[in-house]
Amino acid sequence: VQLVESGGGLVQPGESLRLSCVASGITFSRHDMSWVRQAPGKEVEWVAGITSLPSLFRAASYADSVKGRFTISQDNAKNKGYLLMNNLKTEDTAVYYCSAIRSVQYWGQGTQVTVS
Repeated sequence: VQLVESGGGLVQPGESLRLSCVASGITFSRHDMSWVRQAPGKEVEWVAGITSLPSLFRAASYADSVKGRFTISQDNAKNKGYLLMNNLKTEDTAVYYCSAIRSVQYWGQGTQVTVS
């Protein structure tokens, strides 16, 4: 099983980025997916999550710090997950990791997002 994030980079405050997480070895839609981040010198912070229920009932949730700015989604056909980040702030600077959870939790290697 492998999760690979991409889409990070250096942006200015107010700009947007879309992070991607491609999964191999698992069917993403059958797993709960989440994004977490870790800023330098800080603890890991949960950012957003989406359940593995059928799409009609799939529920997304967000940390208060990103609510209204970030959107988590999945593309089942591509077996990919996304985190759309709008109106980025300097405090969003961190390494972002995606995770897929069912009976086992899988993690990607992370992608750096720098807002400066």
